[in-house]
Amino acid sequence: MTAPGPGAPDVRELHSMADLDATAHLFAEIWGTPQSGAPISAEIMRALSHAGNYVAGAYENGRLVGASVAFFGEPSGTTLHSHITGITGTTAGRGIGLALKLHQRRWALTRGLKRITWTYDPLIRRNAHFNLTKLGARPEEYLRSFYGAMDDAINGGDESDRVLAAWDLAAPLPAPDTPGIPLPAGAVHVLREVDGRPQPSDAEGEFVVIELPGDIESLRRTDPAAARAWRHALRHTLGDLLADGARVLGLHDRRGYVVHRTPTSTPDRLSTGSNP
Repeated sequence: MTAPGPGAPDVRELHSMADLDATAHLFAEIWGTPQSGAPISAEIMRALSHAGNYVAGAYENGRLVGASVAFFGEPSGTTLHSHITGITGTTAGRGIGLALKLHQRRWALTRGLKRITWTYDPLIRRNAHFNLTKLGARPEEYLRSFYGAMDDAINGGDESDRVLAAWDLAAPLPAPDTPGIPLPAGAVHVLREVDGRPQPSDAEGEFVVIELPGDIESLRRTDPAAARAWRHALRHTLGDLLADGARVLGLHDRRGYVVHRTPTSTPDRLSTGSNP
């Protein structure tokens, strides 16, 4: 994977209050909140930028279409934590998210950092595909209701379970056409999508597959009970496996986490299904 070529968005660091006000407005628009309830305020971004942290915007023809905010994390000082990244829905599929991440990667490398971490909703397929397949990041920790219930246009009042993803900056970037990873021999499903609902299984195996719903964001609007069932099912499969030391190898077919279960993992915990 290389940096975006001609026609790619212009990504640059932001410092002025005018730019940061526009960024806060953009985030409020993306998350469907009033300006006063934006996920991060212009004032906080101003403080982070002034202290030497990462605040950047992506522009197309002079119009702000995406932005990202990150700060230094961990006492060792070798990690950048990306707190929020958003792009406008009308620009989806145009490489803006990728341009922001590659700019962030170059910024971190010039400062001697070794990795970038961020959280994402592990139920959203396109996010999992982007993070694992296009960037090569890997989930390290499952965080249950990390931000509490979030009543915005994206989360729809659902509990904010998140996965902490880590991006090793020393590792080579995946090839642009990487489709995902193949299923290892003998892999078994411990969670499947059946008629839109999660179907857990207590299948045992060294390699397991955890399928994701087709469109969890739509499901939150049309069938909140089914969306909650998916949240709890993923919490008790992926969450328990990561807590037991299992390792996510990647995403298969844009729809299923492939997990290597360690000998210390306890398969009987996978049968708890969608109970909270």
